This record gives sequence, C-alpha cells and structure tokens, in this order.
Amino acid sequence: MNAAHWLVLPLVLHVLLTFIVGALSLRSRIAAVRRGRAKIADITLDNSKWPKATLKLGNNFDNQFQVPLLAYGAAALIIATGLADMVGVVLMWLFLAARLVHSYEHTGANRIVRRMIFFVASYVFVVALWLWFALRFFVIG
Repeated sequence: MNAAHWLVLPLVLHVLLTFIVGALSLRSRIAAVRRGRAKIADITLDNSKWPKATLKLGNNFDNQFQVPLLAYGAAALIIATGLADMVGVVLMWLFLAARLVHSYEHTGANRIVRRMIFFVASYVFVVALWLWFALRFFVIG
C-alpha cells in the first residue's frame, strides 16, 4: 500500500465508526419509544426529551459530521495533488485514534473534561493536517 492508501484507511474506519454509532442511536431511539420512555409528540421538535443514553448516542452521531468533514476534505486534496506522505498519514491516524476515544467517552461515562481533551486533540490533528498540506502545496511546492 502507498501513502494515499494509508491516508484513506483511517477515514474508512471513521466511516465505520459513524455507521456503528448511527445504528446504535437508531436502535436506542426505537427502544425508547417502544418502552414508553420517549413519546414521539415530545421528541418531534425537542431532542432533549430523549432518555440520556439515547441523547448521548444521537449527539455523538451528529458530532461525526462536524470536524471530521475537515479531515475528509484535507485527505481528498492531499491525494488529488499527489502530496500524500507519511506526515499526513500519521496525522490522519492520530485523528482517528482521538475520534475513537472521544466517541467511546461521549457515549459512555461522558466525563466532559476527558471528552474535551480528545475532541481538542482530534481538532489539533486536523488543523495540523491542513497546515502541512498548505505548506507543501503553497510553499514547498
């Protein structure tokens, strides 16, 4: 496998994470309605009416479409410009690791300080990836 493959693999794994969290969220929502812990009339316009465990999963699923999109954009540009290298690969894998731990914490114990540390780490890795790409594309050439 070349650098582009190693750059895309963590994104494929992130997509898998998103599918898993989405499926767990859907299952939790269906179960909450079936068990009477949430009423459709109450949750139609107010997500805060879901049980806490269901709300955590839904919030985490939504979160997978925020900062991670910046990683997907960077990867696409890096590959399209032929600038895939080991620095980008390492940053992308670090991003994935931080996202995995963030999701685990977010959907589990949900300790806000610990969760924030991994959120910020994933954010920093994406910023670094974009800076590395911009440096190589505009300055180094």
